[in-house]
Amino acid sequence: MNCDRFVILSGCSGGGKSTLLAELARRGFATVEEPGRRIVREERAGSGAALPWRDMRAFLVRAVAMAIEDRKMAARLPGWVFFDRGLIDAASGLAALDGDDSLTSLGEAHRYFGAVFLVPPWPEIYATDSERRHGLAEALPEYERLRRDYPRLGYQVVGLPKADVGARADVVLSYLR
Repeated sequence: MNCDRFVILSGCSGGGKSTLLAELARRGFATVEEPGRRIVREERAGSGAALPWRDMRAFLVRAVAMAIEDRKMAARLPGWVFFDRGLIDAASGLAALDGDDSLTSLGEAHRYFGAVFLVPPWPEIYATDSERRHGLAEALPEYERLRRDYPRLGYQVVGLPKADVGARADVVLSYLR
């Protein structure tokens, strides 16, 4: 599967990834919503067993499976495809949670574009909601872990500025040109 056109937006929870994804969609690019938010919606409509505040491991296992399916679906889309988080984020979470050693094997088997765009912690815009119950203090270790894990897997990390969404989208698209 040609992964050179699959672009990951990652970084700090509440840092503006979903807003950036919406801007890229507005500009005509294919996008894939964050697995975590979709899982929370599905679990709340069903049994609720794999909610991150109830069973983090079950949640992350579902996120890995969903991210693999997202990649299969994205292969049918033309041009650049932007992912709000994805497989590496979920596998990194599993590794941190219980020492699961699949991060490297999953990361090698399911490559994305060689650079990942990371949004930094941004306390001024951070907000919780019904799908994101954790606070910024809980989000910071995840951000640091992702900043470490992506380069370990051979990705170049491109930090995005704390700027309006249009400027952030311009940075991403300029890099891809």
